[in-house]
Amino acid sequence: MSLMNQINHGRRHTPPRLLVYGTEGIGKSTLAAAAPKPIFIQTEDGLDQIECASFPLATRLADVDAALRTLLQEKHDYGTVVLDSADWHERLVWDALCEQYGVNSIEKVDGGYAKGYIHALTHWRRLLGDLNTLRTQRGMCVILLAHARVEKFEDPESSAYDRYSPRLHKHVTALLTEWADAVLFATRRIITKTEEGGFGRERTIAAGLGKDGGERVLRTVGSPACVAKNRYGLPAELPLSWPALMQALAAGLPADAAQTTPMSASGTVPARGNETTTTKKD
Repeated sequence: MSLMNQINHGRRHTPPRLLVYGTEGIGKSTLAAAAPKPIFIQTEDGLDQIECASFPLATRLADVDAALRTLLQEKHDYGTVVLDSADWHERLVWDALCEQYGVNSIEKVDGGYAKGYIHALTHWRRLLGDLNTLRTQRGMCVILLAHARVEKFEDPESSAYDRYSPRLHKHVTALLTEWADAVLFATRRIITKTEEGGFGRERTIAAGLGKDGGERVLRTVGSPACVAKNRYGLPAELPLSWPALMQALAAGLPADAAQTTPMSASGTVPARGNETTTTKKD
């Protein structure tokens, strides 16, 4: 068949790939647990108080691979695969490389000089390949969770400044943010004020806006404060809840796609626009 007969038109009708990161205890796992029929691949022990299905805790990279093979090869009705968390998975990747090269630090892998971090990308690309297969062949939504860190960003257009980013090596962060359809930063809304601290000094105090230490929100657009993006035209800030995220995704769809995309309070996943059509010739 000629490639001309295989040209796609319109937006592709596929489930989203989400990278959600934030501080400890903000509600990342709770958000993912509200997705349609989620199954967690847990690399950190933190799901005991959340009602969800999960594979046994992965303590080796082979455990994660086995979970993915199970989802790829065996019959199931799960609708969402969740890796919780990406930064703990990174440690398993490093451990596997250290074992492979007989060293005790990722810095020493293959003779050092940061080669270990480059080798690690091979494992990450294989992971993303498996997740893409689950997405395209099993119709599963993909969610990667990660913790946040504050990093110094060297902006070539201005002075360096601090910003939030996923707690991952910079090469992995670049790979995942490019791959994901949306990178969402989970945080709390706060307000700061400056007051007299004595001896002619001032101090800045932060306080949460809303209950429970501040309203929990998702930042969907990148800024000097955080790494974020989305391919859906989402508002810059959303409540930290799965139904709110799904409603915002559906609002960004064309009218005909929104009418044919199932939506419910339980969080049915809208795909990215109209179903893809393929040019065919008689």
